[in-house]
Amino acid sequence: MYKAFYGLNDNPFSIAPNPHYMFLSDRHREALVHLTYGLGETGGFVLLTGEVGTGKTTVSRCLLQQLPENTDTAFILNPSLTEQELLATLCDELGIVYGENPSIKQLTDLLSQYLLNSHKNGRNTVLIIDEAQHLRSEVLEQLRLLTNLETDTKKLLQVILIGQPELQQLLKRQDLRQLAQRITARYHLLPLNADELALYVQHRLQVGGRHEPLFTAKSIRRLHHYSGGIPRLTNLLCERALMAGYGQSKVPIDHKMVDQAAMEVLGESLPNNDKRWYGAIAVATLFTFSAAFYVFNQSGESNLSAELSNNQPTPTAAAVTQAVANPLPAETSLQVNSSAMNANQRVMQNAMAQSQNIDVAFAALFGLWQLQPISELTPCQAAQQQGLTCYQQQGNWNSIMRLNYPAVVYLQDAKINPFYGVIVERQYEQILLQLGEQQFWVGKDWFDRHFSGTFEILWQSDQAMPREIGQSAPLAQVQWLENSLAMIDQRPARLVSQFDGQLEQHLMSFQRLHGLKADGIAGSQTLVQINLYLSQTGPRLSLTERQ
Repeated sequence: MYKAFYGLNDNPFSIAPNPHYMFLSDRHREALVHLTYGLGETGGFVLLTGEVGTGKTTVSRCLLQQLPENTDTAFILNPSLTEQELLATLCDELGIVYGENPSIKQLTDLLSQYLLNSHKNGRNTVLIIDEAQHLRSEVLEQLRLLTNLETDTKKLLQVILIGQPELQQLLKRQDLRQLAQRITARYHLLPLNADELALYVQHRLQVGGRHEPLFTAKSIRRLHHYSGGIPRLTNLLCERALMAGYGQSKVPIDHKMVDQAAMEVLGESLPNNDKRWYGAIAVATLFTFSAAFYVFNQSGESNLSAELSNNQPTPTAAAVTQAVANPLPAETSLQVNSSAMNANQRVMQNAMAQSQNIDVAFAALFGLWQLQPISELTPCQAAQQQGLTCYQQQGNWNSIMRLNYPAVVYLQDAKINPFYGVIVERQYEQILLQLGEQQFWVGKDWFDRHFSGTFEILWQSDQAMPREIGQSAPLAQVQWLENSLAMIDQRPARLVSQFDGQLEQHLMSFQRLHGLKADGIAGSQTLVQINLYLSQTGPRLSLTERQ
């Protein structure tokens, strides 16, 4: 629709994995070097992890292009398989014929014979498993046994495991230690930094046919702020910003268009440019620190974090006014404020440094559900054992607040070192964040600076979900979809006789709001999002309505 207006030959920000738009940042190239080395002559297992949308598929496809011509490859895109199903799928991918209802031994023997023959003929075999965090431990063990076939110098089957960060936690299990020791290379792919994001956007525009810059420098900074450097979220925001520019017949794309795109795609609030408001926040912050320091000195407590966790989350307007009208003497005020800020920073920095184990964060999340983690199981496996489901999503402050569930959040300090916390409660623009055993009230600004863009929640579905609701779905499911979206949108539900255009538009609006593919079909991810809103089970961040 807008291609001619911008001088484009193609849609440069489609989220479809088009190889023509492949962009390798420095960290993507570094990942590629690690994986290529790991698949050397002796390589067995290679591990590539990263958050959703960071470009793991891009790296794996580039790796495939660099494999020698004498390499046979097998792909497994749905790893939720049993041992027998995994072996059968691998045989299918390699063209190995087997009989009906084969046993694990029969499939293993066929694969072993195939690998030996391939080696004799000078060919290599590589197995690539995407979404490998969903692999069961017994399936991983079966893979390890399959890679036992080797010569004096190399493994006859090389395996690339691609998955989200919880795959790293899965491989730390005691019963998988033998497999973990066979990983010859591993790399965790981080989001793009601001400079890389600018190059990424310009690269996609050039491939699409436009060589002149289209986004202003300020709009690029806003893109990085909202997307967290995640390429997939960047594509969604750029697509929406281009549509906004086209609608207004404006070039270039400025920061206001990106703000509007973020509001539509992510539900992100527009930034407030009123300098007086920022001044009020600064005064309120100093007042809070001063009060905390005073209480600390009066009580004689040695642990400031306990006092911080009990403070009121936000000073009222009256309190701010009183602080401005009746300030402390200048010298005393500076000393108190400086000391309080230093003490608070030390406590917070110490808590952040001690919160680098995601299992500790999940233990706190389980506690909010009146449950406990299970030894020897990953958090998500433990949740399944207790009737819950893990749900990981990319998003921002508003994404979490809309769902209104306690969440494990992936955070980063000033040096981009990861740490993990749990959002326990929300009051207005502040959240109660648990880091290890300590709890702190922190504001949205602090959270936005440290949030990496990934969070995980536990939830319990109140009913069985269909796999998909589309044009051909039964009428009962179509009516349920209409009722559910109406409840979420806080509007009266209609009595429908078919999956009509109005329902499709409501569904697509819901999908766009949550960063889903707006295809007008309620697939598994869309249905999960809907059910998260409808579920009445479990703890919530706030008892008030979702914002």
